[in-house]
Amino acid sequence: MTASYLLKRLLLMVYTLLVVSLLVFGITQLLPADAAVTLLGQNATPEALAAVRERLGLDAPAWLQYWHWLTQALQGNFGVSMRNGLEVAPTLLTALSRSLLLAVCALILMLIIAIPLGIWAAVRRGKTADVLVSVISYIGISFPEFVTATLVLLLFADVWQILPATGYVPLSENFVSGIQHLILPSVTVALILVAHVSRMVRSEMVDVLHTDYIRAAWLKGLSRRRILWRHALRNGLLPTITIVALDVGYLLGGIVVVEEIFAIPGIGRELIVAVQARDLPTIQAGVMILAATYSVVNFLADLAYVTLDKRISYA
Repeated sequence: MTASYLLKRLLLMVYTLLVVSLLVFGITQLLPADAAVTLLGQNATPEALAAVRERLGLDAPAWLQYWHWLTQALQGNFGVSMRNGLEVAPTLLTALSRSLLLAVCALILMLIIAIPLGIWAAVRRGKTADVLVSVISYIGISFPEFVTATLVLLLFADVWQILPATGYVPLSENFVSGIQHLILPSVTVALILVAHVSRMVRSEMVDVLHTDYIRAAWLKGLSRRRILWRHALRNGLLPTITIVALDVGYLLGGIVVVEEIFAIPGIGRELIVAVQARDLPTIQAGVMILAATYSVVNFLADLAYVTLDKRISYA
């Protein structure tokens, strides 16, 4: 991977985020929300509303408002929340850390389950194991997040009562309780992702196991474990990286529902509250943070491609 390619990818990220910022700012300007009315209330006098609009720069042309917002955002200043008067950036970054913790736990759990399932189905192609994995995958894909979350809550928190139903406990305060509160939402997200990834791993492993170099490995007398885990899986995982990177987009969207159901104060829940309260600075900052996270993940996926397959080179 050359420095020129890295520079191109970074410039593409910047361009993407710039386009997203234009769209976000433009759409929020079209929302039926007046920042001055939100701050002062419906009974505020016209003079007071005019003074607030002048102080916030809301009476300036739209392009000037955007430029001021963008320059402040590049410095990490997304303004003050209309809902509670707190600075937006620290609040959303704290919420993002909780969402990323949930996402990482779900991804790790998903990979632990999905990769062995995919390999098992590929090795036993056309047999009962393959059919069983396919059925489980189709069921997982067909269930929306709120249905899966409801079933998980019903079984583990209501019927068996072995895990807490909702809430969030920081790991720094109580590690054991924090992990217990993360299990159910992580399982909910992971179950849906397992359906996608296990099918992809199965499909790619079937193709790889029929290639010439795998046949040569069998003829050399290499062990089954070495062929599967060292040779076949390395190349079979390449397309899976793309799926996992794309699933991050799902995580950023689907995790909103999971956080709301399990009462986790993550960035998804913050955005829901902000939309309900028409808190424009929080909405703008939240969408930009999610877009930046997704861009970084896709960039890291490209790096992982090069690491796993030395045949790939970028000019």
